[in-house]
Amino acid sequence: MLSTDGTSTMAFFSSGSQALVEILTRMQSAERPMPVDHTFFEFGSIRYHVEASASDPENVYLSISTPSLSHEASPSSSGLPEATLQETRKAYHKFAEVVEPPREGYVLTLKLNFSALARPKDRVKAINQVSLLQSVVLSSQLRDMLGSLGPSGTMKLVYSQSEPFFVSKTAERIHAIFPMRFRDDTDLAIATSFFQELQDLGNSFARAPKCSWSPIPPPELRGEHVHRLTTNGGFVSFGVVSRHVRGKKRAAKTAWILLNFQAYVKYHIKCTRSHIQSRMRQRLEALTEVIQDASLRGNHDKTRSQAVVKKRSKRRLISFTKANAKLQKGFRAILDKIKRLRLRIRVKGLDRLRRQCQCFAVPKLPVPPRRKEQRYHKLASVKSREQG
Repeated sequence: MLSTDGTSTMAFFSSGSQALVEILTRMQSAERPMPVDHTFFEFGSIRYHVEASASDPENVYLSISTPSLSHEASPSSSGLPEATLQETRKAYHKFAEVVEPPREGYVLTLKLNFSALARPKDRVKAINQVSLLQSVVLSSQLRDMLGSLGPSGTMKLVYSQSEPFFVSKTAERIHAIFPMRFRDDTDLAIATSFFQELQDLGNSFARAPKCSWSPIPPPELRGEHVHRLTTNGGFVSFGVVSRHVRGKKRAAKTAWILLNFQAYVKYHIKCTRSHIQSRMRQRLEALTEVIQDASLRGNHDKTRSQAVVKKRSKRRLISFTKANAKLQKGFRAILDKIKRLRLRIRVKGLDRLRRQCQCFAVPKLPVPPRRKEQRYHKLASVKSREQG
């Protein structure tokens, strides 16, 4: 699976506490002893408390509080099974010892002393081993409860108060069954797709635990209460065989993966939603950029077309002005010709000849008399006159 930044993530949460490694490393690398009283949480239900005094800097007290996996387990006076305490003593006997009783509010307290480790590499290795304390405690509890089941049986485990799961033991294998519940429909859709892919891909590996997903309860949960089996995401089951729990390290790793499977599913859903939202934002930004480029290009083309239209209109105006000037010039030429035609024709030398030949009188031709206008009268007026 890929995270939102594109880097590959591990198939399970790291069982080591990075915060605890950082605190212990600072204390060991400090030039002067310093008092420490620090409390922090991990995975919502695991609480740590680190305490050291300036007067006794070599001894560091580490307390841890983990949830009880089942109310059916028989706890000791310290809150942890005796088998878990024995395994913790064996794992950290070189540089730690179990403090009894533990500090108030915690199930286990260790007194750490790294002074016996001379080499820095050994101290770094010891600090990394201490960071696995939660995995050691929880895996030991789980093995102890599975041993108490006998050859077969089913037990309800409550690692997280709101998300219990079941462990069913048979002669061949151990089934870890997880009822999955989701509040959001989007989370349900993503989880369903993830479970189907996990079932198809996980069963393709021969050495991996067999995975199955079903919307109905598996046969191992027959007889359980109905309210415990009411889910909307179905049931995810893992079949664990003997080779998956062979050896303490492998058994601790398998137990840690099973205990944090539901937390990993939530983590996968959040990463998937974040990845989808980031892709949607990138797509939206790309589409917005395309639209902006198109609008800018359209405005540029519009401005360019307007400039071309203005240039063309200017050319048309100039050509029309030139044509108008030519037309006016032609009109003026025609008018001049018309004016010349209307002028009286004169012959050169004719005026001089008239002045020299004044002795010859030009006879005047008689003008015929004008005729009188004949008036016509109406017949009615003539008849009245005759009768009168």
